[in-house]
Amino acid sequence: MNLSHLGAPIGPMIRVHGGFANRMYRLDTDQGSFAVKELNLVDRRWTYRVEDVFRFERAAFAAGIPMPEPISASHCTLVHRWVEGEKVPEAPVSAAYAFEIGEILARIHALDVAWTHVSIEDPTSRDWPELAARAAATGQPWADELASHVETFLAIAHFVDTCERPGPVVLTHRDIQPWNLLAQEGRPVVLDWELSGMLDLSGELGSTALSLAKGPGFDDIKPAIFRSVLDGYVA
Repeated sequence: MNLSHLGAPIGPMIRVHGGFANRMYRLDTDQGSFAVKELNLVDRRWTYRVEDVFRFERAAFAAGIPMPEPISASHCTLVHRWVEGEKVPEAPVSAAYAFEIGEILARIHALDVAWTHVSIEDPTSRDWPELAARAAATGQPWADELASHVETFLAIAHFVDTCERPGPVVLTHRDIQPWNLLAQEGRPVVLDWELSGMLDLSGELGSTALSLAKGPGFDDIKPAIFRSVLDGYVA
């Protein structure tokens, strides 16, 4: 990867562990510190629209959304200015933090950014016959069971793709979860914008509020925290 536009390095690029799919590095140069993300192209399960996402990020940053400054983007590498902060654990956040996330979502949804692609998501996967064939060819013990349900899965995919979306559709982050957030003095910083795109508003609000109101499972959901996200959105 060519990172010469970031300045002269003042030390080696350091691997930062903790990401789910991509490789992250910290690079310190004479122009500052940068987060360099090397995208995993092999296992990518969504369409990454690099130009649209980068333009959206730049608009969000210019509007004062708390996030790392986007520096450059290509189909395989993303660069942001490095920000310090505490990781947000997968556990119910404070009511104040949840409220501010709701406010941030409302500000993101109010941005006037052109989006080239009108589809709100990639089509539902329909490769069940191929998966069943591969399972049989490799001798998987569940191959026959999968093959017996292929038509059911295809029918579900057709149903999902033909359903109308409930309510308004917005251009948004689409993945505000604890692992994509930092806390700076108790306040949110939004990371990892690669999944940005169009999504129904109810889905974005509901998934965000739920992720911040619970732990890893569903045994400890805090309704008051869920409500705080919604209250922040309409404040």
